[in-house]
Amino acid sequence: MKGPIWGIDLGGTKIEGVILPSLTDATPIIRTRIATEADQGYQHIVQQIEKLIRKMEAETGLVCPAVGIGTPGVIDPRQQTMKNSNSTALNGQPLKQDIDKLLKIPTVLANDANCFALAETHWGIVKQQHPDARMVFGIIMGTGVGGGLVMDGRVWNGLHGIGGEWGHIFLDESGGPCYCGKSGCVETILSGPSLQRYYRGLGGDAITLKEIVALAATGEEKALLTMHRLHHYFGKALSIVTNMLDPDVIVIGGGVGNIDSIYTAGIRSLEHFIFNPRLETPVLKPALGDSAGVFGAAALVAEINP
Repeated sequence: MKGPIWGIDLGGTKIEGVILPSLTDATPIIRTRIATEADQGYQHIVQQIEKLIRKMEAETGLVCPAVGIGTPGVIDPRQQTMKNSNSTALNGQPLKQDIDKLLKIPTVLANDANCFALAETHWGIVKQQHPDARMVFGIIMGTGVGGGLVMDGRVWNGLHGIGGEWGHIFLDESGGPCYCGKSGCVETILSGPSLQRYYRGLGGDAITLKEIVALAATGEEKALLTMHRLHHYFGKALSIVTNMLDPDVIVIGGGVGNIDSIYTAGIRSLEHFIFNPRLETPVLKPALGDSAGVFGAAALVAEINP
């Protein structure tokens, strides 16, 4: 796509927009946001997306030719409706169809983890350290656990639209019930709330994961057991993806991904579980911070010719 590329990051509390000069220049022409106001329902969310785009047009004098939109959840390729979204107002809704009808321009939608992986590939840590990487697996480990696949610079969605969704691979029954209706998913063990719940189950106080990490550094037993659980199951879960896809680079985002010991003890666990005598896959912290989601959304439209 010639000229500036436009991206929207649709979140539960805010909708953020950006215009970037091109796929080779990530210096924002504008970056702004408005409230999602999701409590007012699905149609209002759709209208807020249009409102943000019109705001960006008014403030820059540019006209939006096409837009990439990062979403919580994905579009079902057959039903063309949203699924797997923690913003439940979107589930079952024809989001792309409704946005296309309202905006009357080409749109490309992808989930937030795919946008994260795409941004780190084009502008972030992958571009900086491994620019020749063909397959990138991007992980978000925070309140939930998600993943996105980028192959040759483009998102790999898969037949069902769930490519990279490692958060709902079965990991261990000890994780208990998952909101998805199954039990023992990766998310039930490695998400921040799941680790906090595990610590409380050992008799600990209702404290944050950051506080648990600090207590582990002092040798507190319950905190150490919680961190061991994180490291052990992180390696076990990621080994499934590594064995099947053997990505060139793995990038970890989200609050849980900020824990330094993942890159030492967690990596040793991964090395133990993979089907190879050694681990050569770079497992990296991201470089773009909170820019990744909206930048990745803009990258979705780079190959459109509106």
